[in-house]
Amino acid sequence: MIAHISIGVKNIDRIKHFYDAALRPLGYKCLRGARTSVGYGFGVDSVFFWILSAEHPLCSAERRCRRRLSHCGAYFGGQDNFAPGLRPRYAADYYAAFIIDPDGYRIEAYCGSGER
Repeated sequence: MIAHISIGVKNIDRIKHFYDAALRPLGYKCLRGARTSVGYGFGVDSVFFWILSAEHPLCSAERRCRRRLSHCGAYFGGQDNFAPGLRPRYAADYYAAFIIDPDGYRIEAYCGSGER
């Protein structure tokens, strides 16, 4: 079971406005807000998605994780759907691995600046 997911961002205020608008139609709302983090979820206490302030949200260690995802996914019945590597057609530093789970759902693990 996944208790929560968190991501690191450089600008909490900017990204909070985006997620407030994007998650509202799905029934999620900001349940916790601070200068360096915000948490979204249902109800009063059930935060499932945390956004944390980070000077460098992604690093080279993230690339090792993408390679592990690809290897583990294939080992446990998934299919490699593009080996880990740079995807310059998306952005110069867009590094990702793609796998397909046993039921056919596509999973992408990505790191990069996100600016395209």
